Amino acid sequence: MADLDQTLSVALKGYAWLPDLRRRAGGGPVRTRVMGRPAVGICGPAAARFFYGAGNLERHGALPELVVQTLFGRGAVHTLDGAAHRHRKALFTSLLLDGDGVDRLAELAGQEFDLAARRWRGGPPVRLFDESARIIAAAVARWVGVPPEDLAVDALARDCVAMVDGFATVGPRSARALAARRLQERKLTKIIARVRAEAPTRSPLSVVAHHRDENGLLDPRTAAVELLNIIRPTIAVAWFVAFAAHAMDMWPRHQARLRADDDAFALAFTHEVRRFYPFAPFLGGRAVRDSFFEGEPIKAGTLVLLDVYGQNHDPRLWTDPYRFDPERFLDREIGEFDLIPQGGGDPRTGHRCPGEQITVAVLGTLVRRLAGLDHYLPPQRTRIDLSRIPARPRDRIVLVVPEQEPSAPVRASRSLATGGS
Repeated sequence: MADLDQTLSVALKGYAWLPDLRRRAGGGPVRTRVMGRPAVGICGPAAARFFYGAGNLERHGALPELVVQTLFGRGAVHTLDGAAHRHRKALFTSLLLDGDGVDRLAELAGQEFDLAARRWRGGPPVRLFDESARIIAAAVARWVGVPPEDLAVDALARDCVAMVDGFATVGPRSARALAARRLQERKLTKIIARVRAEAPTRSPLSVVAHHRDENGLLDPRTAAVELLNIIRPTIAVAWFVAFAAHAMDMWPRHQARLRADDDAFALAFTHEVRRFYPFAPFLGGRAVRDSFFEGEPIKAGTLVLLDVYGQNHDPRLWTDPYRFDPERFLDREIGEFDLIPQGGGDPRTGHRCPGEQITVAVLGTLVRRLAGLDHYLPPQRTRIDLSRIPARPRDRIVLVVPEQEPSAPVRASRSLATGGS
């Protein structure tokens, strides 16, 4: 197995690839090859601690060039290590972890949802995934401080969805992602240059535009890249909104409870959506020195893959992991290296995404709004194909919001593909 390159298997099996590979190897670290490079797959809280441990791995050079070009952008914080990473990361932590900025963004998302819901009522069916992307794009554009005349919300939503949807593939999806990134980087670079001629303000747009790294002011294009690295992952919450709607339709009792004034359950439901449904399959880093993990030697230069999907469905961590059960998060303290849909560790000092708080806040707000909205799902294809990265419901969750509440819900036959992983 170690001599066989698994790149094609990753493309064919998607989220199931690394969990299956590890299972066949007995569940511990597993050696393989990906993109012609020696690799080792690891999983579990101890693996996450190793993955994010200081001095063990580096991201620079570990990320495939296509992922950098489509998802993160050249020169992004995700491609940095050491002091350079800490300095750039401070920009994001100041915006996303300090003060009430995240709460304000969630509030704006709720306002935009309410406006959209009024348009939906009594109208034709809408695709919740697409509508959620537009809702969140409008909210995050307002939040960062980009004037609406400078950034068309529909185009911003469409392009950011394309960047996420095309990062793990080749062909048309990848081409759309590259074109979308180039277009939005050009737009934001011009905006950054203009904002720099103005006095600094406290808006995220101004903060990013005037940010200085160790070597001075970021060049306008890199600043645009980092602004997109706030906007794009926020819009990607649309994936989780669609998953949340899928969960409410599959298990309606949760929707009824979400309608109640129960903040603890709403948060638990949000965490369970992030745990149960597929988003990031695994994360990669490159070993910077010879080391060992669970007795397995890892030579410098080896690609280390942290099995995110496998860990979020590990029976050693989660009882009955393929059962959707928000109550598992009630009165449970979540360790830094347990629930890792957006990485593990301390977001202030490591590579864990500081935007995770945005995901939780925005998703929690929209979940409550959606649960309280009288709607139904007409017959459609809601199967989630785990071979597709990133996965999403086939028809992107079509819903109908009637003029008045229907006397009985209209339900379709649907399934969630979770087997084989």
